[in-house]
Amino acid sequence: MKITALLVVKCTPEGSDPVILANASDVSHFGYFQRPSVREFIIFVGRTVARRTPPGQRQSVQHEEYKVHSYNRNGLCALGFMDDPYPVRSAFSLLNQDPAEADKLLKIQRELDETKIILHKTIDSVLERGEKLDSLVEKSSDLSAASQMFYKQAKKTNQCCTIL
Repeated sequence: MKITALLVVKCTPEGSDPVILANASDVSHFGYFQRPSVREFIIFVGRTVARRTPPGQRQSVQHEEYKVHSYNRNGLCALGFMDDPYPVRSAFSLLNQDPAEADKLLKIQRELDETKIILHKTIDSVLERGEKLDSLVEKSSDLSAASQMFYKQAKKTNQCCTIL
């Protein structure tokens, strides 16, 4: 069971040739002089199958001992060139998966980025609270000084009015 090529193709509704966005192929099991022809054949068949796959649908096309599986998701078509014994369900699972979920390192990197954003927000809020605390401490110092001044002033005022 081999995967010969995977393509991502942008299908345009105007009927013009689909544009190949990504192409990965392994033609090492073909003869050295056949490889360029096989690559051209993959591109030609890929464009043809992508053009004939309706949006939102999947299809498989048999050619000799190979099958071309395609899945068109709103004009973006994923194609897989596999040998005949390759399981159809596995092929469509491969074409339909989210790369972020398939690649463990990418998934971990995304989780780290999310954690970093949360930590930045937390640090910002702690710093903001610290500034508010500094402001409260300053205001309480001012209030303490004002209350001491009031006490001294009231004491002076009461000295002249004392009855013996």
